[in-house]
Amino acid sequence: MTDLKLTKWDAADHLQTEEDIVLYLEACLEENDPTLLAAALGDIARARGMAQLARDTGLTREGLYKALSADGNPSLATIMKVMAALGVRLHAEIVTPRAAG
Repeated sequence: MTDLKLTKWDAADHLQTEEDIVLYLEACLEENDPTLLAAALGDIARARGMAQLARDTGLTREGLYKALSADGNPSLATIMKVMAALGVRLHAEIVTPRAAG
C-alpha cells in the first residue's frame, strides 16, 4: 500500500489569468451569497498578492485578510475598494422572478 499524501486545495493556486479570475468571480456572484463573495475576493487577492492589494486600497494587510476571510464581514466600501484595486467590477442585470406555486 502506498502512502497517500493530501494537500489542502486552495482556489488562489488556480487563478492564473484574468479570465480565470473573472470566471471564478462570476460563478461566486451567481450564488448571491455575501460570505462567498468576500471569500472569493480573498482568494483573488491572495493570487494577486495581498501586500500589493493593501497598498492599492490603503487598507492594512491584516485588515484585508480578516475582512476577506470566510468569517469576515466587509463593508460595501471595502468590497468596492478591493474590486477597484483588482480591476473588476460588479454589474446589475434583471433577474426574471420565479413563478409562484
